[in-house]
Amino acid sequence: MKKKIVFLTGAGMSVESGFKTFRGSNGLWEDFPVEQVASHEGWERDPELVNRFYNGLRHKLYEAQPNEGHRLIAELEKDYDVTVVTQNVDNLHEKAGSTRVVHLHGELTKVCSSRDQFDERYVRELPADDCEVKPGEKAGDGSLLRPFIVFFGESVPMISVAAECASQADVFVIIGTSLNVYPAAGLYHYVRPDIPVYLIDPEPVPASLPNLTHLQMGASEGMRRLCQLLKE
Repeated sequence: MKKKIVFLTGAGMSVESGFKTFRGSNGLWEDFPVEQVASHEGWERDPELVNRFYNGLRHKLYEAQPNEGHRLIAELEKDYDVTVVTQNVDNLHEKAGSTRVVHLHGELTKVCSSRDQFDERYVRELPADDCEVKPGEKAGDGSLLRPFIVFFGESVPMISVAAECASQADVFVIIGTSLNVYPAAGLYHYVRPDIPVYLIDPEPVPASLPNLTHLQMGASEGMRRLCQLLKE
């Protein structure tokens, strides 16, 4: 039976693909306050502005390509049972070939009902050549179409699925996240205490964590090093 490797990836995973992090310097929020484009209150106040923001972001995503780090994660499926839990709303893991991806915060390529964003009947993917939500455009239930994104303050229904994945991991790998974003950051605590944990991130580790090996480098370089360590 193949060993289970579970990855938890954050915004730093996609930096090398030219997709900005949300919180970093020159991040996606610099032109808009977070509460304006990523909160339920912001949506209620000006849904057209919110959809315009994500329309623009969607165009950028369709131009982006997976980096080597994404591809190396996908290639590990040849030898391991790999699950990717991602805080990112991009589809770069899927583009790279990963087949089991749990999106905690939604998916930028999709839109949904604003009455119930998790009603699967009204969730649909927008193709690259028609990826904009038009003003006043509605979902099948008659509500305004909105981005299939978990706004700040909304529930994260996939967190229970992610926690179950973390609890089954034989190796747990964190890439490109500060572990400051909850509830995702709490996934670390579901990992069994004897399981090796790797953190790939160029920033210093904020605290000492048990069984943690910190590879202080970017996503692609860190994944190359991890692949070497897994072979040893």
